[in-house]
Amino acid sequence: MAKNSVLAVRYGHRVTSYAESYLNYRLYGEPDADLDIDYYFWVIRDEGAGRGGSGVTLVDTGFAPDVGDRRGRAHHTTPAEALPALGIDPADVSTIVITHAHWDHIGNIGQFPRAQLVLTEAEYDFWTSPMAARAHFAAHSEPDEIALLRKAREENRVTLFNSQLTLAPGVELVEVGGHTPGQLIVAVTTAAASTVVLASDALHFYAEAERDRPFAIVAELPAMYRAYDLLNDWAGQQATYLVAGHDPLVRQRFAAHPAGPDVTDLTVPRA
Repeated sequence: MAKNSVLAVRYGHRVTSYAESYLNYRLYGEPDADLDIDYYFWVIRDEGAGRGGSGVTLVDTGFAPDVGDRRGRAHHTTPAEALPALGIDPADVSTIVITHAHWDHIGNIGQFPRAQLVLTEAEYDFWTSPMAARAHFAAHSEPDEIALLRKAREENRVTLFNSQLTLAPGVELVEVGGHTPGQLIVAVTTAAASTVVLASDALHFYAEAERDRPFAIVAELPAMYRAYDLLNDWAGQQATYLVAGHDPLVRQRFAAHPAGPDVTDLTVPRA
């Protein structure tokens, strides 16, 4: 049985609006309003691996502080700064899953120069192609960070896959696309025999799937809708819990962690 624990670390936030966040928000006939958005990265730990083992996987690495400052996002920490408070030596991070290559998800991969990076082939191919330089895509990436992805591949530290990959016991990666060409979701079987679905930006806010409202940044709308259908199917299964990628409700739907208010224990859903 898998012995995985899963944490969400809130490293930043800002206030946006419904109209900025949801595609064609005017279609819903509702007034605009402020909307809080949280920024997370996630930690999967194989509790059976022991200290010093290879049992620590990061899912995304947040945004770099200088980039967050330039883009007007408040930030609290970076992965390398946050992990010691969780009892994790950053050097023990063996794998980083990149759900997609937007600036707020790959901003600190340079902090882990020996980690293996795992992402979909479609995602890597797109962001290293000329199409990624078009304005509506380039606005959501940082050239220096894409360059680090290229460098990691030259160093044989990049694993690419299509469709689905079993990363480790109880850790499944599923390609869905939609938000970006190769967006992926991570499904983790926990030590409590539950399944935690790290949707990342396949589901920024729970309302996207629950109310069928696509997010404003989209590479392929039908794929985004199909991802919502998949997530809703998962949510209907016993002991399966969705974790939205940017929703403050994550901290209400799951238990707080002793490390502090910005760390949420996704292994323990609230009743």
